[in-house]
Amino acid sequence: MIVSRVSSRIRSALWGRPARALLGFVVLAFCAAPVPGDVGGCNQSAEELDAAAFFASKAQVDCAHCGECAFDTEACARACQGSTQTEFSKDCLPLVHDGEACLRALDAASCSDYAAYVRDESPSIPTECAFCPEISE
Repeated sequence: MIVSRVSSRIRSALWGRPARALLGFVVLAFCAAPVPGDVGGCNQSAEELDAAAFFASKAQVDCAHCGECAFDTEACARACQGSTQTEFSKDCLPLVHDGEACLRALDAASCSDYAAYVRDESPSIPTECAFCPEISE
């Protein structure tokens, strides 16, 4: 009986305050966390992406990666000569946020990923850049 009282006192001393402090910390952390609109594109106004500016920026990123990774493709040559594309396809209306996400994904890509993006036959694109998908009829 004495042992059980001592052990219950020890248990309450060891777990009482630290457990309450930990619970308070967890509650505070979850209550102070940002909501989705506070952390990025969700709070950005919906502006249409300027096609000429986007394609010029994309050409710069492509050309830089082609040089860094020593690629010698027609796509690299076109990118390093500057973008000739100035418009999106007919029904494509991407937003500024879409273009920013695409350029960030391209900039962060490894040489092995970029090899697929600038190959001359059947190039691929990162999913962040697929904001104007081709519609097959």
